[in-house]
Amino acid sequence: MRFPSLRPLLAGAATWVLCWTLLLVLAPQLELAHLALLMVLGALLAGLWWPPRLALPAAVLAVAAFNWRFVPPQGSLRVQRPQDLLLLATLLGASALVAGLMARQRRLAGEAQAHARRSEELRAFAESLRDGAGPAALLPHLQALAQGPVSLRLGDGELLGQASPGAAAGLALCQTQAQAFGPGCGHHEDEDAWYLPLRGRQGCHGAAHLPLGERPVQFDEADRLQAQALCDQLGLALERAQALAQAQAAHEEAAGQRLRNTLLAAIAHDHRTPLATILGAATSLRDQAERLDAPQRQRLAERIVAEAEQLARLTDNALQLARLGQPGLALSVDWESVEELVGSVLQRLRERDPQRRIKLHLAPDLPLLRCDAVLLVQLLDNLLDNALRHGGGGTVELHARQRGNRLQLAVRDRGAGVPLGQRERIFEPYQRGEQAQGRGTGVGLALCRAIARAHGGELRYRARGHGGSSFELELPVPEQAAP
Repeated sequence: MRFPSLRPLLAGAATWVLCWTLLLVLAPQLELAHLALLMVLGALLAGLWWPPRLALPAAVLAVAAFNWRFVPPQGSLRVQRPQDLLLLATLLGASALVAGLMARQRRLAGEAQAHARRSEELRAFAESLRDGAGPAALLPHLQALAQGPVSLRLGDGELLGQASPGAAAGLALCQTQAQAFGPGCGHHEDEDAWYLPLRGRQGCHGAAHLPLGERPVQFDEADRLQAQALCDQLGLALERAQALAQAQAAHEEAAGQRLRNTLLAAIAHDHRTPLATILGAATSLRDQAERLDAPQRQRLAERIVAEAEQLARLTDNALQLARLGQPGLALSVDWESVEELVGSVLQRLRERDPQRRIKLHLAPDLPLLRCDAVLLVQLLDNLLDNALRHGGGGTVELHARQRGNRLQLAVRDRGAGVPLGQRERIFEPYQRGEQAQGRGTGVGLALCRAIARAHGGELRYRARGHGGSSFELELPVPEQAAP
């Protein structure tokens, strides 16, 4: 049995002391009925502090003392006048009624506070789940309702917390049957613990074990319902996370399939022309070699080599774009010099630029880059090759400089430029600008932007003031590499 704490006891006692002090002081000036009202007020105020099992006996004793001290004949419990007897009966009934009503109000207030506390706990737990808290966040909430260490079993069999072999078996059974076990659950009532399922809308995603210890037989049903509500919140959160993961996987699979289909279609369409050219030239060399002079054979061989190189570039671009589109891609990064990267690109472009139209403008003391050299060389090769083919035959400039913690690389030409409505579309896969000449799958610029973003940078197009295009690449400079 629980007893009230000392503070409410003292407050109720002080109320009665004050009431009797007023009665004794005001007795000569007030009538008996008025003094009885003071008694009712004392019972009301004491009922605010004392439970019924204490307030009711105190009210009875107070009425008896009132009879002894104020009701004629004074000094005895006898009552001479019928109206005084009615007054005492009314006083006793009113005191008992006031004590009962105050007790009921305290109980209702306690239940409201408990309900508000449980609602706030559910809200706070839902907020933590929304903010990304894991299943372990449920353990402290359940621990406050249990009489021992709690444990969780998740859908994949993972155990959180300490669980005995018997508790682990009970958790597995609870999850399998998606049913609560223990006192008040309607199943296995003789257990000394609650086994509560983590229920979702589509099934059960685990179970929780709450030992009851020495909890009395008349356990708090509200605690069990609160624990089940918390478990259901976690079950719904796990189900949502699982559904989101499945949806994300399906989306990635569909995107990959679309990319593969588009890639195959692009290869089938755009690779047909160079293959046909190679086949035609090779057939001419095979069937008509004796009729062709040396310059004719040389031109056919050069055409075969040029078309094969073009075919190789198209294939490399398409395959790299497909690889960069895969989730979880890890780049092969290392410390690289900008000058060495540019030198590798120029060496690759030497045969495509016999007139040496590429002019370099490299700032001194450029920092090292932490990058994938193969991808970055391919990015610059695509930009320079694009400028050579679409730059109007003029000079192509390659600028490199550092601005703060960013390295800027720009490839500039004096060609026709890109129309305003096409300046973002040219970076989309399999989209070619309206001014593009020649063949191509339309993946070169899309691959360049994908490589830039894979390195934490960005690639943008800017129209030059007096005509032409400027493709500007920005890459982050690691702090330890800054000059």
